[in-house]
Amino acid sequence: MAEAKIIRIARKDVDATLPIERALCLVKGVGPNMAHALRVIIGADEKKKLNELSEKEIAALEDMIYNPKNHGIPVWMLNHRKEPETGNDAHYVESNLDFRKKLDIDFLKKLRCYKGIRHQLKLPVRGQRTKSHFRRGATVGVQRKKK
Repeated sequence: MAEAKIIRIARKDVDATLPIERALCLVKGVGPNMAHALRVIIGADEKKKLNELSEKEIAALEDMIYNPKNHGIPVWMLNHRKEPETGNDAHYVESNLDFRKKLDIDFLKKLRCYKGIRHQLKLPVRGQRTKSHFRRGATVGVQRKKK
């Protein structure tokens, strides 16, 4: 049985026996569309495994993940477009993505807009119903009267 080889891409250990696109999808911030675009840019076959790439190609992939605009990835594929502070388009990966998401939610809370208030109250933000879900705290059951 072949041993599993692991390659580190964008601070994430990835199983190198997977096809390139599936392996790239394991990196937080890289979805299926972005993974496909990255594979097409490096010119690899769709069935090619990650461990079949050279060190130079893996380094190029990592650079593309961190700087997709420099490598011809369209702006609409980036995960954080038109930042409120700068107006620039950015693509965040791994812990930077988590941190940016937290900052965005904190900004909504500071604005006291509807979404921010719903986040503060730990209620659903996108219009879901709350009759049967999103309950927190101790459960309250029906108690029968003693006879």
